[in-house]
Amino acid sequence: MEFDTQRSSIVTKHYSAWSILKEGLRHHKGWGKAWRTPKPQAEYDIVIIGGGGHGLATAYYLAKNHGITRVAVIEKGWLGGGNTGRNTTVIRSNYFYPESVALYDLSTKLYETLSRELNYNVMFSQRGMAVLCHSEPEMEMAARMVNAMQINGTDAELMDAKDLRKKAPVLNYSNDARYPIHGAVWQGRAGTGRHDAVAWGFARAADQLGIDIIQNCEVTGFLMEGGTCKGVETTLGPIRAGRVGAAVAGHSSVMAGLAGYALPITSYTLQAFVSEPLKPVIDTVAFSPAYGAYFSQSDKGGLVIGGGLDRVPSYAQRGNLPMQEAVLSGLVEFAPILSKVKLLRHWGGTVDVTPDSSPVIGPSGVDGIYVNCGWGTGGFKAIPAGGYLFAHLLATDAHHDISRPFDPSRFLTGHLIDEGAASGIAH
Repeated sequence: MEFDTQRSSIVTKHYSAWSILKEGLRHHKGWGKAWRTPKPQAEYDIVIIGGGGHGLATAYYLAKNHGITRVAVIEKGWLGGGNTGRNTTVIRSNYFYPESVALYDLSTKLYETLSRELNYNVMFSQRGMAVLCHSEPEMEMAARMVNAMQINGTDAELMDAKDLRKKAPVLNYSNDARYPIHGAVWQGRAGTGRHDAVAWGFARAADQLGIDIIQNCEVTGFLMEGGTCKGVETTLGPIRAGRVGAAVAGHSSVMAGLAGYALPITSYTLQAFVSEPLKPVIDTVAFSPAYGAYFSQSDKGGLVIGGGLDRVPSYAQRGNLPMQEAVLSGLVEFAPILSKVKLLRHWGGTVDVTPDSSPVIGPSGVDGIYVNCGWGTGGFKAIPAGGYLFAHLLATDAHHDISRPFDPSRFLTGHLIDEGAASGIAH
């Protein structure tokens, strides 16, 4: 272990095969803490509310890209304890509109090198994703989708059922199925990551750059002077800041209520499931909009299963039987071999959905407060890009070209980015 007197913390070792071997021989007694547990300072240049993936990524890119390290990330619970740890870990950029592809493909590209950059294995596995088509008209629409994706600069392929069977033989290709499989939109660069690892990797890297990460600290209000936000009130006392960024996902409307601005957001519960561990049965992500379900297989062997949003807006982070029946019945129809598999656990997360199913990045309408929200069912896949773009906004008070279309002003001008179809239900 090494001690840094300027930061009064134990400096984390560089992770490598050699360090793992050496520490294994030393009974793992030489590892430092992954990040510090600092007390909040009285004032920072920037305070970020929310210690999930987007908040931690924002802090990291503020330090790395803009040299701003007087930053605090404030989290009312533990790091990654919200939606970052409650999703089904799919990473993709198979969207229709050029604005969306630019955003999500930036994130995919950042994910591709993230483990090496953070010196932390986020377990990004580019196993590909198939969005199933169940009729000839759906295949025609899929061809349009593939063409749009390719024109917008990301990878896409239209597969027929024969080609898809080579990728995912476990699916039901019978012509007697309720919705026979005709083919799929295939994105080979899509895949899955490890949700906890993404949060921990960004936290560790941000801490090493001097960012204060403050857990168990709830924001209870905002310090307002002359109509401008000058900081936050918290359960650990007031913290002043030049700018405040809110990245609190499904609770964005709650935070907006404390500060007095409005957001075009409705919060819903999104449920997910994990099965008992199995031998390998599928090495890609399979998503059927018609059946309302999707699944992949984790490195531990469990099937990670998701479906649609609960019908009624809610902040309850728990599941309910009707949606469970809808998702699992759909799953066993397009993959009947899984009908006898037992569930291991089942949970829900609160997601923030906008009218056009696209995120909101920009000023809140209250001077000094900026928002990163509205990701709906796509927040995890966008963590690196969301942090990268939000950091640019907080550092420069100006949009990056990629984030500009997602400014909240689009709801006044009518320049919506309606990704309801591409957003679908895949988280």
